[in-house]
Amino acid sequence: MSTLGILISGRGSNMMALADACAEGRIRARVGLVLSNVAGAPGLAEAGRRGIETLVIDHRASRTRDEHDGKVAQALRESRVTLVCLAGYMRLLGPGFVKAFEGRLMNIHPSLLPAFPGLDAQRQALEHGVKVSGATVHYVNESLDAGPIILQAAVPVEPDDTEETLSARILEQEHRIYPEAVSLHVDNRLRIEGRQVRVTGR
Repeated sequence: MSTLGILISGRGSNMMALADACAEGRIRARVGLVLSNVAGAPGLAEAGRRGIETLVIDHRASRTRDEHDGKVAQALRESRVTLVCLAGYMRLLGPGFVKAFEGRLMNIHPSLLPAFPGLDAQRQALEHGVKVSGATVHYVNESLDAGPIILQAAVPVEPDDTEETLSARILEQEHRIYPEAVSLHVDNRLRIEGRQVRVTGR
């Protein structure tokens, strides 16, 4: 069975969606570790309530990004993690980490990439006046929010939307498509071909 390692920095709502999907059998995997760079991240308590092992590796205790990444990678290896899922992990991962988990490192982003990468994607969408935004699950590469796209979900932008209301509707779709993408991966139904991700038959 595949083992997920989920990296969080905050409330971990996507972590909870993945963990619950595993518990319900919608993903044929188990969550082996929830790791955070923030000791007080609320998602750690939620993981604990689900009986999932948790670990804090504070990035401030490392002199460099590579040193911190190395500690995180070692913890994931010790937990025999086969797929790493970023779920609101507010740290850029260096090339060494990305290379170590190439093809086994996923992220969820609250926009229809390649539009609005980086922070505050919902605010960017509203400022640009787009009529449709959404969520994207993608494999992680060395460029910010630029890896091969696995799944996307469109969310209409309403005329009276605020950053909060748009974020809430996008989050609903994140919780739907992230477990779906992870399920496809652990069932060996995803094939990366350059910038394309192909979904194969059952």
